[in-house]
Amino acid sequence: MKTTEERKKHWEHVYQTRLPKKVSWYQTYPEKSLELIEKAQLDKTKPIIDVGGGASVLVDCLISADFTNVSVLDISEQALQHAKDRLEEKSQQIKWYVADILTFKAPHLFDLWHDRAVFHFLTDADERKQYVKVLKESLSNQAQVIIATFGIDGPEKCSDLPVKQHDSITITAELGDEFTLLETFDEYHLTPKNSQQKFSYFHLIYNQGTCL
Repeated sequence: MKTTEERKKHWEHVYQTRLPKKVSWYQTYPEKSLELIEKAQLDKTKPIIDVGGGASVLVDCLISADFTNVSVLDISEQALQHAKDRLEEKSQQIKWYVADILTFKAPHLFDLWHDRAVFHFLTDADERKQYVKVLKESLSNQAQVIIATFGIDGPEKCSDLPVKQHDSITITAELGDEFTLLETFDEYHLTPKNSQQKFSYFHLIYNQGTCL
């Protein structure tokens, strides 16, 4: 299991040496994430967190859609700075957290949790258990969860790190009985270098206290 310091060093280096539009996971428009957030039918004043949001433009889209309680978390301060610089004055509308998701202490409960491409970097079972612990401690009852990982037959490495691919069976097993899978689908993401990466998206709802 890597330490927080090791993970932070890696991702700070990535964002210090590569422009956001050059990383393989960059999206000009996060269509699938926005589609699932729309399906959640969330009151736009309810708290949302984008975990591993980094320099993603999802936050820009949420502001444009009039969401007023948005948080973005990333282990890389440099990644978040890219987003703040892009948003300029609008960045003041967002709550920014420089943190390792495995040690994150939520300041309040969230009604929607979005994670595109953090969970699949947790190749150690204990890391995944800790992620789920933080997830549960961060959610309100009936909160909705959107997680996207590399799908089965997708890439085995990203940013020089190994990943663990997931499908609906593995993701529900990892998260446990308190999470009900509402929807899943695959997306073939085209990288800036015009190669395809298979992502699997999972939309779930958290039913607090239903674990047997």
